[in-house]
This record gives sequence, C-alpha cells and structure tokens, in this order.
Amino acid sequence: MTNSTGAELRTHAYADLNRLMGLMTGDEKHGPAATSTLDVLWVLYDRVLRVGPATVDDPERDRFLLSKGHGPMAYYAVLAAHGFFTEELLTGFGTFDSPLGQHPDRLLVPGAEIGSGSLGHGLPLAVGTVLGLRAQGRTDPRVWVLVGDAELDEGSNHEALAFAGPSGLEQLHTVVIDNASATYGRPGGIAARFETAGWSVASVDGGDHEALYAAFTAPHPGRPHAVVARTAPKR
Repeated sequence: MTNSTGAELRTHAYADLNRLMGLMTGDEKHGPAATSTLDVLWVLYDRVLRVGPATVDDPERDRFLLSKGHGPMAYYAVLAAHGFFTEELLTGFGTFDSPLGQHPDRLLVPGAEIGSGSLGHGLPLAVGTVLGLRAQGRTDPRVWVLVGDAELDEGSNHEALAFAGPSGLEQLHTVVIDNASATYGRPGGIAARFETAGWSVASVDGGDHEALYAAFTAPHPGRPHAVVARTAPKR
C-alpha cells in the first residue's frame, strides 16, 4: 500500500477539532475522558498511522484499536478530520439512528477496528492482532492500541502486557493516557511496569505534539513499544 501520511489526506486542521467536538451534544458524552486523548489521536492519525479512508480494508494497513472507547468524541472528531466520514455525521452522535454511538461499533464506524468501551479488552485484542498478522506472514503492518491508566488494573491487560514483551511483539505499540486515575499505584509507576515486562518505553507530555511524535517513532527492535502520555482531561 502507499504509505500516505494523514496530513496529506486530512480534510480539516487541528484548529478545527474543538468545533468538530462541539457538534456532538447530548448526555453521557464522557467529555473529559474523550478530550484527554485528543492530542494523542491527532498526532497518530496525522503523522504516524499508515491508514486512511481508501485503505481501511488493505491487509497491509496499520491498525489502531481504541480500547478507551467509553469516551469516543475525540476519536470521531479526528476520524472526521481525516476524511473517514463527513462532519455532518457528528451532529447525530449518540442518537438512535446514528452510526456514531457512545461506544464505537466497528461495523458502523468507518475506520474503527474494534467495538470498544468495556475496558480492559483492547490490549489483549492488539496482541491477538499482531499474532494473527504474523501467522499470515505480514510483518510490516503496525498495531496501535490506546488505553487508559485505570484499565491497567484489569487482569486481562496484565496478562497481555506480560506476554507481549517476552514474545518480542515488535509490531505492537501501546499508548497509555495517564490521568493519574488508576485506583492502584505501582512501584515505579506505569512505565516501570512495561519495562519490567520487557517493553521499550517512553514517557512524555501528552499535549506536546513533537514529543509525542518522537516517542511514537522511536526505534524498538525486537520489543513492543509503550508510550505513557501524561495528561489531564481538557474541560
């Protein structure tokens, strides 16, 4: 596939995101949970992920899995900004006949790889996706998953994290949105947990686009890569 950048494909600029977010109204928006992911999602789709509206079914595409799916407004805004669907769909967010539900549905949302919102599933699914690609002999596509810090309390994530490092899943990339919202602290913090399991790890300011890009593109031969993005919900 052609490795087009999101910047070449986008239909809206970063400055438009607040307006796009504002088109989504109604109850149960989980606004802070969504907006804390906005900068990470923008940098990924604009500068890193090799996938676009024309390549959503290309077997060589990069895969992005939104595990933190209970606050998808930022995700929808970024997808619309990059032409996966028109901004007119945003105004129906959460309504009965809209494809844009309060949790993303992979069968309804163009570009969505998984249905998500039940926390703790994304990282195990990402591990399985990498293993599936390997079984097909596809070693070029990269798999990205975005999780919240509190999700790491889930046992399924612990098992996936512990498996991926020793298995050398180099195609696997995890972004952890660290809002300091997890119930249980860990010695050394989130980064140390990944490092202990054999991952490559970077910790950055989740609002610094250049720092995020550098962390996302850092080489990590033979190991999965985790980026801990320290951020606070935007209100």
